[in-house]
Amino acid sequence: MTLQNELDAGLAALDLPLTATARTRLLRYIALMAKWNAVYNLTAIREESRMLTHHLLDALSVARFIPEGATLVDIGSGGGVPGIPLAIARPDLSVLSIEPNSKKASFQQQARIDLGIENFEVQTARAEAVNLPEGRDFIISRAFGDLADFIKVAGHLLKPEGRMLAMKGVYPDEEVRAIPKGWSLLRSEELQVPGVEGARHLLWLARELQSDG
Repeated sequence: MTLQNELDAGLAALDLPLTATARTRLLRYIALMAKWNAVYNLTAIREESRMLTHHLLDALSVARFIPEGATLVDIGSGGGVPGIPLAIARPDLSVLSIEPNSKKASFQQQARIDLGIENFEVQTARAEAVNLPEGRDFIISRAFGDLADFIKVAGHLLKPEGRMLAMKGVYPDEEVRAIPKGWSLLRSEELQVPGVEGARHLLWLARELQSDG
């Protein structure tokens, strides 16, 4: 089966209809990642077919949960996952990637230019040092660390009513119990990723807003 066929089958399984242009960009992104990976070590996965399932389709499994026109920050995405696939699949989104590793950030910047992803930006910095005065609707991370660290590092980038989205494997019971005071788990979605075995979850976190009364 060709990568194109694998992508088409994966998108059908996710019920995510995309334009021919978006599909082409996604395949070019995989090719670009494979090319740069030889030098920049973007991912431990070397085979393009597994990059497609374990990175690209894994990222796209959350696309349907993000409202139209939302602003999204991707924290520590390395090679650009999930931010770049989401920006390609969802041109209505405004996606900012914050990546402290300069080589990985350079790859993301090159991907943005080569693939013409106008709704995607990358900033080379540690998330703790970034200031976004107006905040963003969603902060997303994939395999970033535990939930408490995610909140500590990136919670300040969120609008007061915004949501933090943590992509996880097995449901992290201990991490949920250790969520810091002032924050809460709103819900958890179990994800089905084509070609990926094992549990996948999307956890929604939010501030516990204090009422005036």
